[in-house]
Amino acid sequence: MGSSKFPHTKLSLMLTLFLAIFACAESTLDHGFLQETNITLYVHDYFSGPNATTIAIGNPSDDHWVSDNFGAMYCKDSPMTETADPESDYVGRAQGTFVSAALDGSSSQVVLSLVFETNQFQGSTLQVQGAGAQFQRVRELSVVAGTGEFRYARGYATSETIYYDREANYSVAEWNITMEHYN
Repeated sequence: MGSSKFPHTKLSLMLTLFLAIFACAESTLDHGFLQETNITLYVHDYFSGPNATTIAIGNPSDDHWVSDNFGAMYCKDSPMTETADPESDYVGRAQGTFVSAALDGSSSQVVLSLVFETNQFQGSTLQVQGAGAQFQRVRELSVVAGTGEFRYARGYATSETIYYDREANYSVAEWNITMEHYN
């Protein structure tokens, strides 16, 4: 028989030990309270000139690349503001890369950090990534992480180009972000 005289005692001891470890681990993980935050901000992209904020990566074979060419890559470091007016209050920078990842050019792989440099979110970041449908009026990406005020963020972000000036090669995109995070 090899079985213990007190099988329930062994099980109770293991269960008690598991619960004690779980309780200690929970008590040391104080992330604050889970809350939902909604943010609207505006990203200003300048595609040419000495102050370009979005540029092609690599050496295109012709004078220009377009974003729907398979394999086209772009890097951005664009200002974010509180309104669509480029002179409105500065919020931070949208920094990251875009790669046209669909053979037909219909979507791009986006990896973007929204870096907050002013207001109550100063020093905080949001990490946005995913496959962005390039030909849709409103594009949706995942909020996958955050730092500072947005620790453990998760949610989604929509982006819509609300202004484009072909002559100046300048655009403004409205970003609406809905996320849950600890604070």
